Amino acid sequence: MRFYHTSTCHFLAKLIVVLTWGILCVRAVECIDYEAISCRKHTAFLTDFGGKGGGKTSNTEAFRKAICELSKFGTDGGTQLIVPLGKWLTGPFNLTSNFTLYIHQDAVLLASQDEAEWDLIPPLPSYGIGRDAPGPRWKRHHRWSRSRMVTKFRQGQLKNTRPYLIEIMFSDHVQISNLTLINSPSWNVHPVYSSFVVIKGLTILAPIKSPNTDGINPDSCSNTRIEDCFIVSGDDCIAVKSGWDEYGITFGMPTQHLIIRNLTCISPSSAVIALGSEMSGGIQNVRAENITAISSESGLRMKTGIGRGAYVKDIFVRGMTLQTMKYTFWMTGDYGGHPGDHYDLKALPVIQGINLKDVVAKNVTIAGKLAGIDGDTFNGICMSNVAIELSEHATNLPWNCTNIQGVSSQVSPQPCALLSDKKTDCPFPTDTLPVDKIQFQTCAAASCHRLKDSDISS
Repeated sequence: MRFYHTSTCHFLAKLIVVLTWGILCVRAVECIDYEAISCRKHTAFLTDFGGKGGGKTSNTEAFRKAICELSKFGTDGGTQLIVPLGKWLTGPFNLTSNFTLYIHQDAVLLASQDEAEWDLIPPLPSYGIGRDAPGPRWKRHHRWSRSRMVTKFRQGQLKNTRPYLIEIMFSDHVQISNLTLINSPSWNVHPVYSSFVVIKGLTILAPIKSPNTDGINPDSCSNTRIEDCFIVSGDDCIAVKSGWDEYGITFGMPTQHLIIRNLTCISPSSAVIALGSEMSGGIQNVRAENITAISSESGLRMKTGIGRGAYVKDIFVRGMTLQTMKYTFWMTGDYGGHPGDHYDLKALPVIQGINLKDVVAKNVTIAGKLAGIDGDTFNGICMSNVAIELSEHATNLPWNCTNIQGVSSQVSPQPCALLSDKKTDCPFPTDTLPVDKIQFQTCAAASCHRLKDSDISS
């Protein structure tokens, strides 16, 4: 096994903490510089632990052995594991603390099709059961055969919940950057029970008819930043969550202090940004700006219902540019789906302080469908400077509102009477969240590994 100490090197590419995609020299003694939350003292290569390229030999044990061995250096400046160019077949593996996984820009992680390699793990405590099936769920992984899993899901043949590509649990100061994620069987990126998470520069691609292939799902997380991402999805591009019914209420961990900026989304059957539906730990202080979407079902969607409890409040959105949408805004107080039949009928969500401003939407079928809950009005909705151009196929009633309360200013077409006309500029916070204060360091990795032809074959 070879470890290299870092040194100052000429800039070649970016390397980002935890999961990344960059340029690594091959058959040359050069160095790379990259930006990261923390620099690492030691460097190793997957091939140092028996990794075999070519996409035919399983590297599950090589990854697991590497990460186990490298974890010993966590208190000595940390380590980075470099995955060289080529195709690397693998089952699931866990990462470790004070660790960077560096993936060469021409490297592909391929999921093993041998289900024996896939562990089962318990359902998340804030969900109680698996989302697809009551039992355990398959362990997360970086890639899986989407078509096989989706076919089984649609045919009702799954006994376990589909895995997610990347799941970060109970962690802080994590960065996931500069990756392309393709063909997830379900959610793509799922940070849960974590804080100070930066997700930057991801390209996420899923067939537009693939079920539940959400792009990024911050779930019971505090201080998360999502920026500069391009997502094509069969479900929500970004879905903000915090647990499911009584399990989420009991676990009681909200998603809060979330930044979403510079997002481009295509989602013909779902939302650009969704709040819920699993939001039973609460969602608060979400800031989204500079959002672009085309051919998507809705710009901002609220999904909740009786039994969810908790709250969604202090939501701030500005600068949305939408083209060819079914809905600009869609709020639903009767969203179904429960982990069981015994949810609390008295657990009503509090929806308060939803601020939407500076929105341009064209070729829209329905300007807004905003439906609260009988006896549980959605309060404090504010819309200002919103210009919606309806399509030639638009409905005769551009706005449909029930059980909501709020104000509107300079909104066209004229919104429903429940959004009273009042000259106002909906607020957007001016303070800086702690996650936005993270400063990146310029880090360096030492001499590159000389690869054999067998290591880079594809």
